[in-house]
Amino acid sequence: MTEKRSNGKSPRKPGTPVEIPLHASRANAVTTDDTYGALRDDNRVVMRHSIALNLDSFVPATEAFNPRPVRDYPTLRAATPPFFSVVIPNYNGLRHLDGLFAALDRQSFSDFEVILADDASSDASVAYVENAHPRVRVLTNRHNLGFVANSNAACDAALGRVIVLLNNDTEPDPNWLAELAQAICQHPDAAIVASKLLLFDQRSRLHTTGDLLGTDGIPRNRGVWEEDRGQFDEQTEIFGGCGGAMAVRKDVWQALGGFDEDFWMYLEDVDFAFRAQLAGWKAVYAPAARVYHKLSSSGGDDLSSFYVGRNTLWTIAKNMPTSLLLRHLPEIVAAQARIALDALRNWQGSAARARLRGQLAGLAGLPAQLRKRQTIQRQRMLSDDELERRLIA
Repeated sequence: MTEKRSNGKSPRKPGTPVEIPLHASRANAVTTDDTYGALRDDNRVVMRHSIALNLDSFVPATEAFNPRPVRDYPTLRAATPPFFSVVIPNYNGLRHLDGLFAALDRQSFSDFEVILADDASSDASVAYVENAHPRVRVLTNRHNLGFVANSNAACDAALGRVIVLLNNDTEPDPNWLAELAQAICQHPDAAIVASKLLLFDQRSRLHTTGDLLGTDGIPRNRGVWEEDRGQFDEQTEIFGGCGGAMAVRKDVWQALGGFDEDFWMYLEDVDFAFRAQLAGWKAVYAPAARVYHKLSSSGGDDLSSFYVGRNTLWTIAKNMPTSLLLRHLPEIVAAQARIALDALRNWQGSAARARLRGQLAGLAGLPAQLRKRQTIQRQRMLSDDELERRLIA
C-alpha cells in the first residue's frame, strides 16, 4: 500500500479554482525551469569562488589615494569650415596625381581642403596620397561606383561652403581658386562658377569656357577647340560648367540632391546645371580661373559616345518644361535623327555603334526619368520665358 504524504494543506475539493500566487503569475517560465535553476546555482558557486580568490590578493588603498583625480584638459577649439572643398574623383589615376597635387600646393588661395575620392582603384593611388600628402582626406570605395556616385559620396563628406569638382588629369593655375572665390563673392545669385579649361599639351587652345544648351536639347562647349586669343576673357553668364573644374555652392548642391546617379558618367554636370537653372539660380564663367586638362585620358570614345547618347535624352526628358518641349519638339527630334543617321553612316566605327546603343538605352529608360520630371517641374521657380532666353537657338 502506497504511503500518502501530506504537505500540510487540506485537499482541494473538485471544482474549486486553483489559487496562483501573484508573483508566480508574473514569473518568467524559463527562469523557474529546474534545469535553468540548477545552472544558475552552479554559476553562483563559481562567482563566489572567483570573489574569494580576488579577496586573497586584495590590497587596501593608502591614505594618499585620490578616487577622483583632477585633470585639466585644453579648451576645444572651434572648427571653422574651409571656404572650398576640392573634390577629386579618381580611378587608377596615379600617373596624374603628382602634377595635380603640386599645382594645388602652389595655390595663392589657401582656405581649402582636398578630398581624393578613390573609386576602387587597382593602382597605388591611395597609398601614394596617404604617404606623400597626409593632409589630403582620402575616401576609398570597396567597389567601383562610377564617376557620379563616387563624386556624390565625396561631396556629402565635404566640409567647405563651396564644393569644387576637379578632374584628376588636370593642372590648375596658381590663381585658380582665388579667381573662383572672387567670382562667387561677386555673384551671390550664382550656384555654379565655371573655369576656363585649356588643353594640357596645347595651352593656347581651349577645351571649354562654360556649357551652353540649345533649344534642340543639345549641350555645347563654348569655345571648344578655338585658339585662345582673349575672345572669352569677359566674365559672363553661361548655362552651366564643366564638371572637370567647376565650383558649386554646397547649399544648392544639397538642395538639388547632387548629380543624378542614374547617369553614371557624362552630362551629369549639364543635368545638374539645368536643375539649378529651373530652381532660379544662375551660372557664371570666371575667365581667369584657368585649368589645363589632359583631354580624354579618363574615358574612352566608346564610353563617352554611349553615355552622351543616352544621357542627352534623359536630360531633356527630365528638365525641359512642357511648353518649351512642345514648341521646340521638331528641333529636338531633328537633332536626334541627325545623330542617329550620322552614326548609321559610320556604322563600322565602334563609337558610332555605341552612340546608337546609347540612344536606344535612353528611350528604354524614359519611364524612370519621366517620374523624376514630375518632381522637378513641380518645384521649379524659373519661368518658361526666362529659361528660353538662357538657351541658344
